[in-house]
Amino acid sequence: MPPAIKTLILVNIAVFFVQFFTPLGPLVRFFGPLWPVASSGDYTFQIWQLITYMFMHGGLAHILFNMFALWLFGTEIENYWGTKEFTAYYFACGIGAALINLLTTIGTQYPTVGASGAVFGILLAFGMMFPDRYIFLYFLFPIKAKYFVAGYAAIELLMGINNSTMSSQSNIAHFAHLGGMLVGFAYIKFRQQGFSLSDWLDKTFPKKDEQDGPKLYKKDKEEKSMRVSEAEIDAILDKISRYGYESLTEDEKQKLLKAGGK
Repeated sequence: MPPAIKTLILVNIAVFFVQFFTPLGPLVRFFGPLWPVASSGDYTFQIWQLITYMFMHGGLAHILFNMFALWLFGTEIENYWGTKEFTAYYFACGIGAALINLLTTIGTQYPTVGASGAVFGILLAFGMMFPDRYIFLYFLFPIKAKYFVAGYAAIELLMGINNSTMSSQSNIAHFAHLGGMLVGFAYIKFRQQGFSLSDWLDKTFPKKDEQDGPKLYKKDKEEKSMRVSEAEIDAILDKISRYGYESLTEDEKQKLLKAGGK
């Protein structure tokens, strides 16, 4: 299990235990769920809820489904893109899903919780990166990923429209799911044009050592980057034999290239 997936699952489980095994006081309700912009009373929308809502869930089935889907589809995406890019994508989809959900819940009084928006973005990425990979629906019926994702998106759209036109509404944020997929689609299209959110964040918010002495630290980093141990190369070659070259991160590809040059 790659590091970002592991960390996200552990944090979500930890928050779930805190949420359901401690008293839900005003602080927890105020801090965690995504409250509608026009909500009134003691609990209202706050900017940090665009992130914190992703780590709260409405029940055991809710968190089990989200974490299973995150592991199932996210593992290969993180191995394919690398941890940093995957993490940026995950939070971009989650925040985008929250913003779209806010637009569709104006005037309501019910909060939104769960990582579903980000997870649906991961599902969309899997369908775009591996369109002809087979997914076994209900563990029995094989269907290509591109058709599975397209069908899921169509169902969410229909249910979202139906939910908004009926007097009795379900407790599922269908437009948040669609929002995660929509933001994920735009992100991947920009990425295919050479834009990387993780690289942009590194350039916009450089680390302190790079601000204080960019030239000195650049030289140190170049020297360290040239040191590739035999054990690292063996691990990279083993990963290629198991999962293929495309499973390597950019850092692993650079190490292999440098070792080949030597």
